[in-house]
Amino acid sequence: MSQKVRVVQYGLGPIGQAAARVLLEKQKTGLVELVGAIDIDPKKAGKDLAELLNLETATGIEISSDAKKVLRESNADVAVHTTSSFLDRVQEQLLLCAKAGVHVVSSTEELAYPFVRHPERATALDMVARQHGVVFVGTGVNPGFAMDTLVLTATGVCTDVTRIQATRVVDAGLRRGPLQRKVGAGITPEAFAEKKATGTFGHIGLRESLLLVAEGLDWTLDRIEETLDPMLANRDIATPHAEVTTGQVAGIHHAITGFRHDHPLITLDLKMYVGAEDPHDAVRIDGTPPIDLVVQGGIFGDTATIAALVNTVPLILKTEPGLRTIKDLRIPRAFATSPMLHAH
Repeated sequence: MSQKVRVVQYGLGPIGQAAARVLLEKQKTGLVELVGAIDIDPKKAGKDLAELLNLETATGIEISSDAKKVLRESNADVAVHTTSSFLDRVQEQLLLCAKAGVHVVSSTEELAYPFVRHPERATALDMVARQHGVVFVGTGVNPGFAMDTLVLTATGVCTDVTRIQATRVVDAGLRRGPLQRKVGAGITPEAFAEKKATGTFGHIGLRESLLLVAEGLDWTLDRIEETLDPMLANRDIATPHAEVTTGQVAGIHHAITGFRHDHPLITLDLKMYVGAEDPHDAVRIDGTPPIDLVVQGGIFGDTATIAALVNTVPLILKTEPGLRTIKDLRIPRAFATSPMLHAH
């Protein structure tokens, strides 16, 4: 980056707070500057950001619930947006950023590939982004990397691809409290069924990853099958955020497969539950040559999500305006890191 990028943190839940810490740390490189913080929680508004983050030194950044004012007065280039998983709940926030001339890197899972689930909203967002010369993009660890970007990148060394299978096994017991609640840790199977019926429960974004991979490979799917089932605890498990007894829900098993002419082309299989054994991420590609990747221990989601958001900040500035997906950007990579230098 040739000049310092001015960033606003929009949303200060657990992920937003962690992103703000990383941005403040990266300020030391002179490549990025955190210039504003937005959150609607009245318990946070009015405080110096340092107080919320338990930092010893004041940042001079006052948390505000007035997003319009912060975006206007901060002269920001990019907003790191972490408020909700659902596009209908964040659309107005995104439009507010666009009208202020601020690009948006968002953790909203439905924004990762909104063109099928929300075609009208996607069209409207794309139009406004182009009008104001900004980019909207949704990213994170999943969707955003483990089951889409990593998959597509792996196909880059194949001359032919016939099938893709991506698997994640995640120990939710090591993750933040909101995620454990999100996967139903500690509820009954009956409560799981009730939550499942709402259509807003479990992991959001698996369908978006599937569609992103399909578009990236120019594959047309004529049928999609999706399942969401509870993972039941086979023992009592306690975490700092949940108590799960034997027989209760420990988490989810969420899978989706895209077919063409009854041939399964893409399968994404996610098990995210408290006490998961052998956590890992895996990508298997049937092709020439075949690819079999395994990340032992798995990609730690909370940290990886923050990294995906922050590392997209410089990339978004080099992207054509509009509603984009992560595959439209340059190759994801870390920036403003501090490598160990050894004298010889």
